[in-house]
Amino acid sequence: MGAGAGDNGEVTDTMLSLFEENESSVPVAAPSPPHLLRIVADSTDRVAWLRARAQGITATDAAKLATPKSVQNAAFDKFNGSSFSGNTFTDHGRAREPEIAAWVLGNYGIEPSTTLFHAAEHRRHLATPDGVGTGPGGLELAEIKTTSKPWRSIPRSYLRQVWWQQYVLGAERTLLVWEEHKDFVPVNAEPECRWIERDDNQIAILVGYANDLIARLNTMSAR
Repeated sequence: MGAGAGDNGEVTDTMLSLFEENESSVPVAAPSPPHLLRIVADSTDRVAWLRARAQGITATDAAKLATPKSVQNAAFDKFNGSSFSGNTFTDHGRAREPEIAAWVLGNYGIEPSTTLFHAAEHRRHLATPDGVGTGPGGLELAEIKTTSKPWRSIPRSYLRQVWWQQYVLGAERTLLVWEEHKDFVPVNAEPECRWIERDDNQIAILVGYANDLIARLNTMSAR
């Protein structure tokens, strides 16, 4: 007869105590952050990533949505496709992004990211932020830019892009990082950066325009 069991085979308080102690020592896996449950594709598989982006409204699309007329123009461009495949400026930006992302990681702890996510409430609302991390206030993003001109203020289109990414992932703020260059040589030893806080009013405007854009695209596809 084992210790802790009565003659009649009933479980005793000692056995229950041992069971509870063992049960409490079993590690419980922490739930995955919500945005990790909404992965669509990864830009490392460029074909799949481009195909997925074509089906929805991305942060690049949202950056253009400032007026009803811009929605109409965006619908035309997205439906008919773009012949633009890059230039020396976009090539420079792609080449510099890993270096700048390493600076962001080293100074702010935001991990580089190449993942395409969809929003919690709409699978065609998409975003691929340059960095994703967790700060004291919750989820934080990074967005990286290169520019051949100094900024007096952050371009409005980049703010729309940042707000859209915050909405899609559920982030509270974004570190917008930009590196100025002259003839494709960085002007400063380190990039400049600024935190952009979440703006739910601006996000609501963008979501409205994005839904209008989807409705236009659906109509164009049905013809």
